[in-house]
Amino acid sequence: MSPRPTRRVAVVTLGCSRNEVDSEELAARLAGDGWELVDDAADADAVLVNTCGFVEAAKKDSIDALLAADSLREPDGAAEPGGPAGGPRAVVAVGCMAERYGRDLAESLPEADAVLGFDAYPAISAHLDAVLAGERPSAHTPRDRRALLPITPVERAGAAGAAHAPHLPGHIQLPPAEAVSAARAEPVGASGAGRRRLTAGPVVPVKLSSGCDRRCAFCAIPSFRGSHVSRPPEQVLAEAEWLAGQGARELVLVSENSTSYGKDLGDLRALEKLLPRLAAVPGIVRVRTVYLQPAELRPSLLEALLTTPGLAPYLDLSFQHASPAVLRRMRRFGGTDDFLDLLRRGRTMLGDLGARSNVIVGFPGETEEDVEILMDFLERADLDAVGVFGYSDEEGTEAAGMDGHLDPDEIERRRVDVTNLVEQLTEARAERRVGTTVEVLVEEVAGGLVFGCAGHQQADADGACTVRLPAGGVAGGVAVGDLVTARVVAAEGVDLVAEFADVLDRASVAPPGTAATTSTSTGATGAGAGGGGHTGAVAAEPVPRSRDLAGVVGRLPDPA
Repeated sequence: MSPRPTRRVAVVTLGCSRNEVDSEELAARLAGDGWELVDDAADADAVLVNTCGFVEAAKKDSIDALLAADSLREPDGAAEPGGPAGGPRAVVAVGCMAERYGRDLAESLPEADAVLGFDAYPAISAHLDAVLAGERPSAHTPRDRRALLPITPVERAGAAGAAHAPHLPGHIQLPPAEAVSAARAEPVGASGAGRRRLTAGPVVPVKLSSGCDRRCAFCAIPSFRGSHVSRPPEQVLAEAEWLAGQGARELVLVSENSTSYGKDLGDLRALEKLLPRLAAVPGIVRVRTVYLQPAELRPSLLEALLTTPGLAPYLDLSFQHASPAVLRRMRRFGGTDDFLDLLRRGRTMLGDLGARSNVIVGFPGETEEDVEILMDFLERADLDAVGVFGYSDEEGTEAAGMDGHLDPDEIERRRVDVTNLVEQLTEARAERRVGTTVEVLVEEVAGGLVFGCAGHQQADADGACTVRLPAGGVAGGVAVGDLVTARVVAAEGVDLVAEFADVLDRASVAPPGTAATTSTSTGATGAGAGGGGHTGAVAAEPVPRSRDLAGVVGRLPDPA
């Protein structure tokens, strides 16, 4: 039998850090079947676009990425397909928008040769081969994925592992540690699932769970991501150990709702037990948990998040609003007093706590008084970062059918007003950190400067920290992945400028170099922070962080 010719694939990722994990599962499956992962979509035989279906702007970005990939194709016969001049022969949509719209997307976007839902992931290599062979796979008819598993959480956990269960992207199953060769680019278990790192750097997302059992009136995500399913703790731990061996230094635990972790495993304190085990993984210096629901943040979990050694001093809290009336219409709970009390309890445990949230303005029925309540809360909450979103209808949600819709111009006016306030408040919060000492995880070293994030900053979401190294250098140097201490001497908006103090922990394994994709953030998405953006050559060209650092040099104060 003649050997199969090399097939090249470029993976383009849009949206949140959960999608990054899903793309790395797809990359592992493809690499395991002989595909070569390439940086530039123009050099690929197939371009796999992992789409986002969260809000209109994200859907537009996904469509633009698919069209951009299609535009790289040469007319038939103009050049050799799949070569540097020939462009891709296949453009395939996967991800949330593909799952959510299925056949409708395929019919409205003929530029995509295939639209594949989550259940196609285990056979992704075969699907791409079929497209390259000239087939056009039928797109699926979308269905509410909440109906595919039992309603009862504990029954759901067992059903999720059955042979014919719906696929859960990013629920990576690794073989025993001794079966993973250090020489392999990715671990692949008996199921074929694994993970292939696509982005360089020491900060890596890890999925805790998929789906959500909440029924927020504005959110469509559970309909296409399904009900909440936790990954078994041993799976999460095995993945963390493998990632540490690949150079990961900070683990960012992501999900649709991290506070629900374990309820389907029969252990409501599963996360409290898992966190110290993750923090103890050799090589890991920081663990950060995002996507926390305030109404589910039990006292034992709050204490674990803020007192466990090795965890980031950080809370990512999905407040969404502060007016009890608006929150009730959103099918959420709480209000100003509840949220301020939660922050007070957190800061009592940890004085330098970093806290961030997202809010929605212009929700149906929101009054001027409700906006005033929200702004008053923000002034009192003293948050480090806040994402402000103007409400927009999402089809299939309860909110889309509510009365009291506001004019889009009014929604935008309120969004601008709240955003302006948030900018003032978060900049003032950053200024108050001047004079403090922070621990910075090094993500880049360039021109005598170090770029990274302090413990209260989530990468690509909450600002960053630029550290000036001593003129005479640092004994032993400073490398990507090192954890250093630095004294904050200035603030630039929400970003901090600091003077190097010491190396706390040196990286023993260098993070992977430039891999199959690069990334740039487009801002916080989803119910929490979570970074996100594009990865892949057909998306927006990322700005290397060294360019960002260059402009800071002149603004750094002279050392005392």
